[in-house]
This record gives sequence, C-alpha cells and structure tokens, in this order.
Amino acid sequence: MLDSILRAPVAAPQQLHIPDGFLSAPVAILAWIVTIAFMVVAVRRASREFDERLAPLMGVLAAFIFAAQAFNFPVAGGTSGHFLGGALAAILLGPWPALLVMAAVIGLQGLIFQDGGLLAMGANIFVMGIVTVWTGYFVYQALQRFNRYVAGFAAGWLSVVLAAVVTAFMLALSGTSSLGVVLAAMAGVHMLIGVGEGLITVGALALVRAALPGMFGEQVTGRKSDATTILAGGVMLALVVGIVAVFFASPSPDGLERVAEDTGFLGAAQAAPFEIIPDYVAPGIPNETLAAVIAVVLGTLLLFAVGYGIARGLRRRSQRLADASLQVEQ
Repeated sequence: MLDSILRAPVAAPQQLHIPDGFLSAPVAILAWIVTIAFMVVAVRRASREFDERLAPLMGVLAAFIFAAQAFNFPVAGGTSGHFLGGALAAILLGPWPALLVMAAVIGLQGLIFQDGGLLAMGANIFVMGIVTVWTGYFVYQALQRFNRYVAGFAAGWLSVVLAAVVTAFMLALSGTSSLGVVLAAMAGVHMLIGVGEGLITVGALALVRAALPGMFGEQVTGRKSDATTILAGGVMLALVVGIVAVFFASPSPDGLERVAEDTGFLGAAQAAPFEIIPDYVAPGIPNETLAAVIAVVLGTLLLFAVGYGIARGLRRRSQRLADASLQVEQ
C-alpha cells in the first residue's frame, strides 16, 4: 500500500516567489535597503517587547507557514494560489516578531529551495513579509471588536491583494510590464487567491483559540497547556499539512507565474546560481513523491528550529536589556 501511495503522481510544491530577472537592479536593491531597515527595527522592538508566551509559538508558526505554503489550491482559469501567512503571524505574534518569522521562512525558501531570486529576496520579504504583516495587523486590530473571525478573514484577504498590488508596481517600475496591464492582472487573480488566504487564516485562528484560549483573553479552568505540548502538537500538525500538500497541491502555475506567462515576461526569470534542494524535491532520490515528501519534512523541521532559535535569541536579548536597565536604575 505504501508503495502504491509513493508511486501515485504528485505535483511537487510550486515555486512561489519573485525570481531574479523580474525586477531591475535598482528596484531590487531599494527593496533590500527597506527590508533590512525593517528587520533591524523588528529585532530591537521584538526584544524590548518580548512576551515569553510567544517563544514556542514562533517556532511552530514558522514551520506551519512553510508547510502550508506548499499547498497550492486551484482558482479560476487554470491558476493556483498559495498561503502567505503574514496576516496570521501578525495576529498571533504581533507585527515585530511576525516580521522576523516571515523573513526566516522566505529567506530559507530562497537559500535552501531556490524559490525566489537572491537579488529579489529583499523584494520577496518586503512584499510577502512586511506588506502582509502590517496589512493583516492593522485590519485585524480595526475589525476584531466586531468579530474575530471576520477580522481574520479580512486581514488575510486584503494582505494578499495589497501584496499583489505592490508587486505589480515593482514590476512596472522595473520596466518588466506596463502598470495598467500587470496591475489589473495581479489584482484580479489575487482577489480570488485572497479568499483561500482568508479561510486558512480563520481556520488557524480557530485552532489556536481551541488549543490556547488564553491568547485571546479567555479564562479556562481545569486545563493546562505547557510549552512542550504546544511545540510537539504544532510541529506534528505542520508536518501533516506539508505531507498532505505534496499529494493534493494543484499543479497549475501560481498567480505571479500565470500573470508573467500571460503578459509575456516569464522568460525573464533567471535560474539560481546554485542548487541545494531545488523545486522542493530532495536530490538523489529517484522516487519523485518520496523526494518531495522528504524536502517538505526537512523544510518544516528546519523552519521550526530557526523560528524557535529566533525566539530564544530575542529572549536572551530581552534579558540583557532588562539587566542593563536595572543596573542603570541602581
């Protein structure tokens, strides 16, 4: 039975991010400068405002977002969409830790899985990390007083649409495509993709609320949740999501690739200068299904380790700041 499952045709997770060649060097470099500035501020603010309760969740969210992005869901016109996760991270962690988690996910996807260009990585982090995080955070904060799940859906949907709009402007500024053409195409398809983002965000919020009601200010008696339970359960869920994605992901091109193909600039994409686990398929394994499963499992575990490592680093920096402040007061 296992052999028949592994022999079943699957679509390895699609490449999701802006490749080198789509953006001009000045636009890509400017995006890097802005992204680095945000990351420096994020480290400082996240350290100063560090919440111990978020430490295990940062690792779990990094793993879950990576795994969930492996699932391409079909939308209209032979196009697929995928989860971004910036809104969800912002809602659960706050904007500054969420920026660091998203940067880790997107950065490692580019470095390890050759998903997105190295020069374009700053733009990918800016669009899929910074834009989605802040959009999701502000929308959720504005609407949660009415209904938490409506707010989560709106935050997820709008974060995807606005990220697509910003990408369209970057492509136009780079001379890759005219603004009128690429803006309409990107916004149109990502309005549909955003529905999937909103639904996944709502589902994840409901799951977290059930597992960790204290995060939403709810008092529950006779129930305890420790960090070990959160870590183990969260990582297992992320692994299941990633493995299932290998078997059920849509083989259709994602929104950006579809727009690039339809508007004639897909050929501008440049291949990565090196390969580690390209196209989310572990090299040296003849069975493509098994190779894709191993790649997703490795990526999920790696992102958990990196996300949790970031949390531990923030904890240490926060403690040093607290000790320094205490010494000044004395």
